[in-house]
Amino acid sequence: MDCSKEGTEDIANEISPQHRDLSPDLERNPSPPPDASDGDEVEDADAIGDTVYSKHWLFTTLTRLIQMVSKTSSDSEGQMELTDDEEDDLCRVWDMAMDKDVAGFLQEFKAPDILLGVIAKSSNPRLTEICVGILGNMACFPSSCLTLSQNEDLGAVLLLLFGDTDPPTLLEISRLILTCLSQNDVSSLWLERIRHQTSLRSNLLFIMSSSTNTDLLEKVGELIDKLFDLDEELMKTWITARTNEEDNDGDSCLDLAPCLLEAAKQLRSDNPNGLEVYLHVMQLLTTVNEGIEMFASKEGPGKDVWNFVNKVVSEDLCQPNDLEVILQEQKGTLIQAFSVLQALYGLQEHWGSKDVISLSLVESILQVIQSQDEHRALSSKKDNGQDEQLQTLSEITSEFLSDICCQISKDTVAALVKRGHLSEKNVLTAFGCLLPNYQTSFQHLLLTLSETNPELADKVRKEFPV
Repeated sequence: MDCSKEGTEDIANEISPQHRDLSPDLERNPSPPPDASDGDEVEDADAIGDTVYSKHWLFTTLTRLIQMVSKTSSDSEGQMELTDDEEDDLCRVWDMAMDKDVAGFLQEFKAPDILLGVIAKSSNPRLTEICVGILGNMACFPSSCLTLSQNEDLGAVLLLLFGDTDPPTLLEISRLILTCLSQNDVSSLWLERIRHQTSLRSNLLFIMSSSTNTDLLEKVGELIDKLFDLDEELMKTWITARTNEEDNDGDSCLDLAPCLLEAAKQLRSDNPNGLEVYLHVMQLLTTVNEGIEMFASKEGPGKDVWNFVNKVVSEDLCQPNDLEVILQEQKGTLIQAFSVLQALYGLQEHWGSKDVISLSLVESILQVIQSQDEHRALSSKKDNGQDEQLQTLSEITSEFLSDICCQISKDTVAALVKRGHLSEKNVLTAFGCLLPNYQTSFQHLLLTLSETNPELADKVRKEFPV
């Protein structure tokens, strides 16, 4: 979409004459008038709502922005260049837009139309970033968000911006769309646009597969997570679609899961919150048949995802001798990681693997179970309330351990005992978490333990006379 000079002038013409007459050279809040007795009244009249921000200064700044668009429109070879003072002023508007009164004032002043014109014409990445950032702050308020979302031209341009190559701009556009999707009154409008904007999928996959900007990857992950949580059908479409079906430009095709995996790898070391987001997206994929079929495919991404998440759990999370606070910090990531691994565990036969369970994974599960048991004991002494996330983690680890114990081999149990991960202390904790819901797994593990360490098995029988 283009913004013509005439269109820009239309915006300017809607501003009252007194506002158009403001000097374009004014770059700061105006000085108070000499008469101190009237100063307070003048300042009150100039203030935006209950803020200390000046209407006069804001009008002036936006008017200069309109003039910048008009000047560029009249010269096709021109480029919007920002002076340091202009950039500082626009950044002040960006910050001011976080105030509800200012956001409402910008809405009345038709700032979204002005910013749309700038975005459509701008070849200056910093200017585009600031304009999108202002809109993103305005969208935090329901009234402003509704106005922005109902603007079809603005919505179309914003989605097309995901094809940009500037990371700060992509970060701000992701934040803006995520903010809109998080508001119930307008989320359906954006979902409808996104369903029809086929380029969005390929643009987001490209960002995930190629970017090293962890802040951008985290925000894109949050956006995809929100989209899939709101629209299961959209998720199914993105799972089954391939980029080479959308365009035939010769580029290598991008599929959803490998791109999610690549982004998760980038976030593994430096951004645990972002990693948790991507693990949740992968977990969402396992809740639909299309996702299970994708992961089950012998040539699909299932085994690669399994190996990666297995490493995260075994090497990064809940290690021996970790303090209790570590479990609290990692509980969200552990929930998502174990959910993904449990969903993929039953697919191993499709990958041509008889047993993908590693000792390190079982050790990690036992470590988490033991840490949870100690945390519950400590919380009981302190009379703390129940932690819902830890309760969810307890249920997931118990169920996952049950799945593993149904098929656990004698050699695996013997190795766990030898390495001290099935000591008397934690073996009782492990068996205890299998009762009363997983008696079949309990019996199989006990039988296998009897063959490898009869003395330890007898202690289990004495503690749990099932």
